[in-house]
Amino acid sequence: MPLFIPKDYSNLLGNVENTEKAIKAVKDMFQTNLSAQLALLRVTAPMVVLSGTGINDDLNSVERPVRFPIKGMNERNAEVVHSLAKWKRLKLGEMGIQPGRGIYTDMNALRPDEDLDNLHSIYVDQWDWEKVIRKEDRNLDFLKKTVRRIYEAIKVTENKLYVEFPQIEPQLPEDIFFIHAEELLQKYPDLSPKEREDAIVREHRAVFIMGIGCALSNGEKHDGRAADYDDWSTVNSDGFKGLNGDIMLWNPVLERAFEVSSMGIRVDEEAMERQLAICGQENKKELMFHKRLLAGELPYTIGGGIGQSRLCMFLLRKAHIGEIQSSIWPEDMVAECHAAGIDIV
Repeated sequence: MPLFIPKDYSNLLGNVENTEKAIKAVKDMFQTNLSAQLALLRVTAPMVVLSGTGINDDLNSVERPVRFPIKGMNERNAEVVHSLAKWKRLKLGEMGIQPGRGIYTDMNALRPDEDLDNLHSIYVDQWDWEKVIRKEDRNLDFLKKTVRRIYEAIKVTENKLYVEFPQIEPQLPEDIFFIHAEELLQKYPDLSPKEREDAIVREHRAVFIMGIGCALSNGEKHDGRAADYDDWSTVNSDGFKGLNGDIMLWNPVLERAFEVSSMGIRVDEEAMERQLAICGQENKKELMFHKRLLAGELPYTIGGGIGQSRLCMFLLRKAHIGEIQSSIWPEDMVAECHAAGIDIV
């Protein structure tokens, strides 16, 4: 989206120093709440992975990773991660984590193909999490239960933040609303996917949109998702395809739907085969990660990413992600933001 400057914007925290204190408060509180809700252990994660292993996240399968040769490994190429969607599953297998428990980590990534605006930066920081489940947990009820736990962690953080910074009043509703992307299409057939998101999230204020990545009845996807981590093709108990989705909150500062997390039950062997075929990516079955998954060597999991800067931006009522994180921005964007009282760095 183009840069959006809210009318009469002001920093509710007063100055940069208070903003930095509030950022730390949000991060400390939320990861503690998330860990408690989902029974997650914090682990250390890589910033780079080897090319050609299938571990890096393809996102929408068009974004270019930052790639470089390693002198000490005979010039073998490595890549800065896009996310840790597949690495986490390998890690859980290596650790022998049992169903009901999982891991989370601080994920730092570079995505140079992002279109820079209020929400998007080339630097991405998120809590990447993954939890081992039983095969029988691969269902819609389990997905919704997990989403509600994450949403509860967000609400608790918002309420605790209000105690420390009373100028930031809680605004999240008691419950999160669930809807499939196909239902959303039928409800708003004349709107684009982003317009449909705005309409439903404006109404309910906290929404989980399911079925991200599957083709809808109009032949289009609501949004893209790689073939080899989220399960977007299995028919769920509601009769729609997909066991994944996005958590979206209504952002009153930007006056739009605001995604804070993408997540889902991960592919099993059948879903991996099916989705690679749908996307014409059967060649990936020869990569290390994909071979191990198809051979049944990896645990069944649910997982996702929760944007750290995104969540801070939402909870602290900021207009630009650059008020939360340090990154690189076009000079004209920096000048326009500063003129409007938006301190991006």
